[in-house]
Amino acid sequence: MTKIFIHGSGHKGSSWNEVVKNMYYNKDILCPDLSSILNGKGACYSHLYSSFVEYCREMEGQIDLCGLSLGGILALNYAIEYPEKIRSLVLIGTPYKVPKFMFLIQNIIFRLLPKSTFKDMAFDKKNTFILGHSMKKLDFSHKVQLIKCPTLIICGEKDNANMKSASFLSQNITKSKFVVIKQAGHVINEDKPKELAYILDQYYAGIE
Repeated sequence: MTKIFIHGSGHKGSSWNEVVKNMYYNKDILCPDLSSILNGKGACYSHLYSSFVEYCREMEGQIDLCGLSLGGILALNYAIEYPEKIRSLVLIGTPYKVPKFMFLIQNIIFRLLPKSTFKDMAFDKKNTFILGHSMKKLDFSHKVQLIKCPTLIICGEKDNANMKSASFLSQNITKSKFVVIKQAGHVINEDKPKELAYILDQYYAGIE
């Protein structure tokens, strides 16, 4: 079964390396760079999502999706629209809608950062802003109930910005389990890669 691990906007596919390395069930795991699957298209959300849909379409049979932050939003969106393609879903630090206040603060911080800061992020400074602005109205609050596949919702204990969203998702997705990872922030795959690897192994073993 193909598993696709999707990174957040502040990172790249390589951010999953330590997690995958520490997993027992680590065969057939793909960690694409979101900038690569765009194939030269502008980094607005509609382009990114349609490119992700095409990427998933190339996989035979059902797939397991695991996404963090932006990656979680893409996975959530896909699971709602293509339920027949999804065997399982993992949402890590994932907002079900874009919080306007947090978005405003993030934009202010990003504007102050030099372009060189973005070299290790998914997109350069210009495209990061384009993507952010295109996501301002995203809201899946009335659609998450459509998800019927087994779903694991994970949030770092220190990820205050996404804890309420994680709770909402766990209450509104029927076959969901909610796990809080202690002493972890938003980027759990880098904060606690071994612990996350263990949790994912246990989860996938249960599905198998």
